[in-house]
Amino acid sequence: MALVDDQPLFRAGIAMVLGSQPDLEIVGEAGDGDEVLALVERTTPDVVVMDVRMPRVDGVAATAALVAALGEGAPRVLVLTTFDLDETALSAIEAGAAGFVLKSAEPELLLASVRAVAAGNQVVAAGATRALVERFRARGRGAPGPEYEALTPREREILRRTAQGLSNAEIAAAEHLAEGTVKTHVSRVLAKLGLRDRVQLVVYAYEHDLV
Repeated sequence: MALVDDQPLFRAGIAMVLGSQPDLEIVGEAGDGDEVLALVERTTPDVVVMDVRMPRVDGVAATAALVAALGEGAPRVLVLTTFDLDETALSAIEAGAAGFVLKSAEPELLLASVRAVAAGNQVVAAGATRALVERFRARGRGAPGPEYEALTPREREILRRTAQGLSNAEIAAAEHLAEGTVKTHVSRVLAKLGLRDRVQLVVYAYEHDLV
C-alpha cells in the first residue's frame, strides 16, 4: 500500500502501525495529493491510505485523478479525516474512494479498515453513515434506467443486500448461497450497471432509492 499525508510525523506513525503487520507492506509515501498519480504508477499499490485535507491537492481531487487516469486499474483509496461528518470525506466517496476512517481511530480499526478495503468492501466512519445515505438520497436521480432491468431477481437482491453494507459472507448466509457464488453475482451486477466497485454500487442504490 501507499501512504499520502502532508504531516511527516503522522505519516510515520501510520507507516509504523501498518508496516508492523506481516500481510501489509508499505511500497511508497507522498506528502501531497499532487504526487499521488506518479507514486501509484511507480509503485502499483493495491491500497492508498490518504489524508483528505492537504494544502495543494486534497484527497478528493487526488482520488478523482486516480480514477480518471487509471480507471479499473486504480488502487482502492481509504481516506483519513479528522471529523466523522466531514463533507470533504463524503465527497471523496463520490469521487471513487472506497471509504474513510477517522485519524483518531484505534490502530486495530485502521488495520481492519485497510484489510476490508483491500478485500473490496467499503468502510465509512460509523457516525457518518446516515449523513452519507441522506446525501446520496437527496441527490436522487429517480427510477433506475434500463441497465437495472438487465439484472435478474437474484442479482437485484444481491444489489440490495450489498448496498446495506453486508459482506459476501453475510450475504451468502442470508441467501443460502456459497460465498464464491455471491462474489460472482456481485461482479455481474457491477458489470451490468457499469460500476467500478462496491462503493459505487452503494451510491447507485441510494441515488435510485433501491434500499
